[in-house]
Amino acid sequence: MKRLGFRVTQLFVMVMLVIGAACAPKESGSKEGDGAKPTSSTPDTGSKLLVSVKNLAYEKFEHFFLANGTLEAVSDAFISPEINGRIKTIHVREGRWVEKGELLVSLNSEVTESGLAEVKSALQLASTVFEKRRDLWDKKIGSEIQFLEAKTNKESLENRLKSLEAQLRMAKIKAPIGGIVDEIFQKEGELAVPGLQLIQLVNLKKVYVNADVSEAYIAKIKKGDPVEVSFPSYPGTMLEGVIHRLGLVVKSQNRTFMVQVLLDNADEKLKPNMVAVLKIKDFSAEAALVVPSIIIKNDMQGSYLYVAEGPEGQAKARKIYVTPGISEGSNTMITAGLEPGLQVIIQGYNLAKNGMDVKVEKVEGGDSQ
Repeated sequence: MKRLGFRVTQLFVMVMLVIGAACAPKESGSKEGDGAKPTSSTPDTGSKLLVSVKNLAYEKFEHFFLANGTLEAVSDAFISPEINGRIKTIHVREGRWVEKGELLVSLNSEVTESGLAEVKSALQLASTVFEKRRDLWDKKIGSEIQFLEAKTNKESLENRLKSLEAQLRMAKIKAPIGGIVDEIFQKEGELAVPGLQLIQLVNLKKVYVNADVSEAYIAKIKKGDPVEVSFPSYPGTMLEGVIHRLGLVVKSQNRTFMVQVLLDNADEKLKPNMVAVLKIKDFSAEAALVVPSIIIKNDMQGSYLYVAEGPEGQAKARKIYVTPGISEGSNTMITAGLEPGLQVIIQGYNLAKNGMDVKVEKVEGGDSQ
């Protein structure tokens, strides 16, 4: 019985050892060849960054600047009388079109007309006396002084007659230009005075746009350069013109000079003193390398961007330092660092790193290599 009990005890111990060995954890150093399987967190080293690129090629690049200006009618008459006089008749009304030379206002000219009649009568007598004195003097009859007095009196009356006739003409105020009577500032019966505006006459068929431009552009623009003109009051309206005149003086107050553009305004839609915006070209390059401004980054060494290099399926991103030039809209001209044929990364650039594997998904400006 003792021997049987001893054997049972040994068998129990052996079973427990086998069970313990089966339940023991595997060694941390077990390898794949020993039956270990990789976990799901193992990185996929075959993944590549999808990018879109632009094939660089020379293209035309232009830069523009904007300047605010105001409109001015080319023909705008400030009509004022040349002599004092009471307004007798106003022959036009506001809003009416008048032709050049048409009578606008008549001033009271009774005194001038009365004086004119007297001078004409006196001149007739003086002319008769002069002719008789001249005939006598030609025959050596009479004194020279009598002949000279008659001549002087006649010439004086002739000059007086011309002066009164001019005053009579000044009493008839006529239109110096063809245009629209925009405003009448006085009424019949009031006293018209030289220097005091009587009528505003405007012709809107042609208008000027006058703008003050910084002297920084004085060497970059010239007479005849094309200009685009827009108007905040008329969204969507764009007119093309050229620089008609450049100011000859830089204003000391704000360091600007005047730029003037002449525009046709056949429909008379544009009005004096309206605000206009001039878009003027100050730079142009026929062959430039241009990239989207947003892809240009900066670090301690300067400005850079990424290009995709290498054959299809093996392309890598490469960091290139560049020298940006001027920008227009969303594009920037690159003056150094790039050459035609490079594939500049324009989408996916934020995730790109130098030497990273990339896959070109889309190409702008040419076919992928």
